[in-house]
Amino acid sequence: MTKDKESAVRNLHFVYILTLVFGTIIQFSDESEFVVDMSKIGLIRVPKDLSPKTEVLDMSQNYVSELHLSDIGFLSGLKVLRLSHNRIQCLDISIFKFNQDLEYLDLSHNRLQKISCHPITTSLKHLDLSFNDFDTLPICKEFGSLTQLNFLGLSATKLQQLDLLPIAHLHLSCILLDLEGYFVKENEKESLQILNTKELHLVFHPNSFFSVQVNISVNSLGWLQLTNIKLNDDNCQVLIKFLSELTRGPTLLNFTLNHMETTWKCLVGVFQFLWPKPVEYLNIYNLTIVESINEEVFTYHETTLKALNIEHVINRVFIFSQTALYTVFSEMTITMLTISDTPFVHMLCPQKPSTFTFLNFTQNIFTDSVFQNCHTLTRLETLILQKNELKDLFKVGLMTKDMLSLEILDVSWNSLEYDRHDGNCTWVGSIVVLNLSSNILTDSVFRCLPPRVKVLDLHNNRIRSIPKDVTSLETLQELNVASNSLAHLPGCGTFSSLSILIIDYNSISNPSADFFQSCQEIRSLKAGNNPFQCTCELRDFIQSVGQVSSEVVEGWPDSYKCDYPESYKGTPLKDFHVSQLSCNTALLIVTIGVPGLVLAVTVTVLCIYLDLPWYLRMVCQWTQTRHRARNVPLEELQRALQFHAFISYSEHDSAWVKNELVPCLEKEDIRICLHERNFVPGKSIVENIINCIEKSYKSIFVLSPNFVQSEWCHYELYFAHHNLFHEGSNNLILILLDPIPQNSIPGKYHKLRALMAQRTYLEWPKEKSKHGLFWANIRAAFNIKLTLVTENDDVKA
Repeated sequence: MTKDKESAVRNLHFVYILTLVFGTIIQFSDESEFVVDMSKIGLIRVPKDLSPKTEVLDMSQNYVSELHLSDIGFLSGLKVLRLSHNRIQCLDISIFKFNQDLEYLDLSHNRLQKISCHPITTSLKHLDLSFNDFDTLPICKEFGSLTQLNFLGLSATKLQQLDLLPIAHLHLSCILLDLEGYFVKENEKESLQILNTKELHLVFHPNSFFSVQVNISVNSLGWLQLTNIKLNDDNCQVLIKFLSELTRGPTLLNFTLNHMETTWKCLVGVFQFLWPKPVEYLNIYNLTIVESINEEVFTYHETTLKALNIEHVINRVFIFSQTALYTVFSEMTITMLTISDTPFVHMLCPQKPSTFTFLNFTQNIFTDSVFQNCHTLTRLETLILQKNELKDLFKVGLMTKDMLSLEILDVSWNSLEYDRHDGNCTWVGSIVVLNLSSNILTDSVFRCLPPRVKVLDLHNNRIRSIPKDVTSLETLQELNVASNSLAHLPGCGTFSSLSILIIDYNSISNPSADFFQSCQEIRSLKAGNNPFQCTCELRDFIQSVGQVSSEVVEGWPDSYKCDYPESYKGTPLKDFHVSQLSCNTALLIVTIGVPGLVLAVTVTVLCIYLDLPWYLRMVCQWTQTRHRARNVPLEELQRALQFHAFISYSEHDSAWVKNELVPCLEKEDIRICLHERNFVPGKSIVENIINCIEKSYKSIFVLSPNFVQSEWCHYELYFAHHNLFHEGSNNLILILLDPIPQNSIPGKYHKLRALMAQRTYLEWPKEKSKHGLFWANIRAAFNIKLTLVTENDDVKA
């Protein structure tokens, strides 16, 4: 870009000065013993404890007044020595005889008055003796052997034509000549011949009016710099005469004036003098205009000047004709004009078709009225209006409509807004690069953009979203919307040609994983430093990032970190992992639902098979009966046992119970509880069963196929078994009257199945000879004497 070319021209003279220093420092920066920085620490002499391996030594800005061979002679590998801004008065060149590798020697800004000449290392490339107290140029004939010398800095108060003869054959890149103390008597004139150098930099006294009349001639001079030029209308011709010889050669392409104070009339005179010269690039830095600004005649004849660059202007004239000032610049027949960091409030439109292709008015106070209805800037390709007072984007677009060649427009760092709703902006169709960054634009800016823009910079605005109905940006290739308030990654449906997207420092928490599918042409995505929410929604985006080239996602993984939840804050996205099960709702439902369904089906089947409702009903009745028993007054509650045994049987087996079992037991004084004679009228059957079981020491169950078919018998068995675990006693006696086939026991009577499988039961023998053993076993079950409480008296068993 042309602006880059100007910057390169401005800084070219630093290249050969700094390349050696920084190149050497970088080369040895990994080994600290090679680089020693002892600047600004108040030293009065060179330390003796330096490592012999030292190659870079910075002793600048101290209080060193003397240098001896012993100070640096042992540093045989020294390449760079900086001793500027000290108090050295004398220099014996022989102290460097053991520093054969020395390439860079800076002794500027000292108090040197003389040097003792001796042979010096031929490896020296940079020698700076400027800003010292020399009367004449400190040139030794031994300097003629410095064939690698690029830069030479000198000071003098007097000049003679052949002072530089010893080095006339050297091909230097730059000579810096400090003439701050230069003085010549009136009517005397000196001359200096400089045979070979690409750049000459002359520094004059900062507070004195320019009066130097020395005649300096240089062969093949390419760049001339003058620093500290103070002029008025009286001595303006002194400068012009001084420049006559220096600007005569055809090779002088670059001319720079630093720290220039002048009247407007003299400045225009300098422009007029340089206009026919071979100078192509004219730079003025830190310009101060004094006295007055009046209209001056300027002849715009043919010139080789391509670019005028004026930076940082102080105008001490408060009342003047703006036309007189701006016309001089607006009518220049050059291609590039930069006037930046000035108090200029406006610029005139050229009166006739202009040759400008590049205009840079950064950091002025231009308003929206600049260049409105201007039809003469048809060749303009680049317009930079950074840091001005522009406010209306619509007017900025209107300003460009007649700039038919405009391709690059930079209006960043203004106060631009766009609040119209018709979207009827007028732009020249040639704009391909538009910089609207650092303004106060909102989402509506997308309704007011050039139709063919390829590079669009909108960073640091107030954009919250990119409208989906944008239809005029099909050619957009690069979009910068960093430092806004965007919550989502935009798709490329609107920007079909987008290849570079910069969207870092926004409010994106859950970027879409479909971005890379939507943006097939994307070559670079910079989306770091956003408040990412590390939840399930982010998994797909992280996976999609892993599927593209690492060169595409800039800043990955360092700039991509979790912001929420707090437990993941600061965690790089690449280290965020969450299981697929917890993020996939359908899978989670299947994983949880299927076992739950299986469990439900299993429970249902078991309930049907085991008749769970029946058991629940039994538990409920048991609980209710126990609850009622607790509410009975103590005097009514008889907790002592009243019976030796409660007999449960089927009515179909009552004959055997009443004719065989009961008489035999009662003959042994065993008190029997039977439902037909001991149930209390008025109470429920269940309550009577529970009470009888609880008041009996044993419960006898007469098992038979008839028993199995009786639901009441099963109730009695259930409650008796429950009481077994509740009371902690072994109170069941099972008598198998008739064999019961296993498959004849209903499934819901699993407790009966379990008891018959686990417990020993007494089987009623069919042979009479075995009846005696049966009764003996029955009596053995009642081998404990109990106190039975009758309804009236205590009865002894």
